[in-house]
Amino acid sequence: MTEPNFEGIGFTSRRTRDRLIGRLEASGIRNPAVLEVMRQVPRHIFIDEALAHRAYEDSSLPIGHGQTISQPYIVARMTELLVAQGRLQRVLEVGSGCGYQTAVLSQLADRVWTVERIGPLLTRARRHWSQLKLRNITARLGDGFEGWADRGPFDGILLAAAPRQVPPALLEQLAPGGVLVAPVGDRDEQVLERHWRDGSVLKSEVLEAVRFVPMLGGTA
Repeated sequence: MTEPNFEGIGFTSRRTRDRLIGRLEASGIRNPAVLEVMRQVPRHIFIDEALAHRAYEDSSLPIGHGQTISQPYIVARMTELLVAQGRLQRVLEVGSGCGYQTAVLSQLADRVWTVERIGPLLTRARRHWSQLKLRNITARLGDGFEGWADRGPFDGILLAAAPRQVPPALLEQLAPGGVLVAPVGDRDEQVLERHWRDGSVLKSEVLEAVRFVPMLGGTA
């Protein structure tokens, strides 16, 4: 197997990545740590080679099995919301997909636990993390609605697919002071929500319209 070119050339070059960062800044992303991670993580290795020339467009792209790699803006936006108070110790991601969002989170947290329901996608994601030598990611095949209770509580929880409402099990796994960021809604109408624990009180806010694949239970 040919080793991936992490630096990229042409449509995946450093200059192309810099243009994407400029677009993210123009769209309102302000956290310098998030912007630098988005610049450094090679998005092109997470998608099929035939689509590599589109890797640094600000758009979602298909990754097979009816799933997509999220638009860079929404990856940056959700990550920025999650780490607004600084680097996190323990993060749970629900919906590993091809592993790109996980790789971004791994640069801004001490440990990341991630759950994926589609076996072939998880296998692919693990290969990408291994190529990038990311050692602080622990993954399993499972039902994201259940979270990962015996590894919690988590300082941050991020959902990469949209449930109709945030699963209670995930809110229960949120540590005091922790933040959960998730798209919520049905196929036709979804919003980005942020939930956080303020002492013993769970608070939430609705932020903006988004579009994600629906969150499904079980494994495949």
